Amino acid sequence: MSKKIYWDFSYLIVLAASFGAVIVLGAFVAPVIFHTDKILVDMLIDDYNAGIIMGKIFFNFSYWIYFLAFFTMIYEAVEYKQGYRDATAFASAVTVMFSSLMFSGVYAPQILAMQALGVEATQSDTFKNIHIASEIDFKILAVALIVLFVRRLMLLRKV
Repeated sequence: MSKKIYWDFSYLIVLAASFGAVIVLGAFVAPVIFHTDKILVDMLIDDYNAGIIMGKIFFNFSYWIYFLAFFTMIYEAVEYKQGYRDATAFASAVTVMFSSLMFSGVYAPQILAMQALGVEATQSDTFKNIHIASEIDFKILAVALIVLFVRRLMLLRKV
């Protein structure tokens, strides 16, 4: 068995794990943290403090997202150089890299910086717009990850 198969499967595992993490954070973790009133009895976490918790989670997740962007860039560059070119894989890989870097390098730091300014900053229109943009970016990342995963799996099957 060639070493390339290990490289390919490693890439697929990273893509699948990243997609799973995006879904878990967006669909399971955030709703639980922001709706503690439905879970806790004598203790309520307000939206500001819930946001601080989510911010810390996303800050830590940003390290994985940076790794994802770097690994995607390296893998896709090697595949391209070796002549394994595919428009769908290329477009989704660029989208994964762009949305990863936007989320980790732009949105998360801006949100954390505004949270550090206090409750008033998190109630501004600027904060709300940045937060909405980060949610859209996260959804774009999820779609791009699943498209890239499926396309690379299909291409691997053809080899």
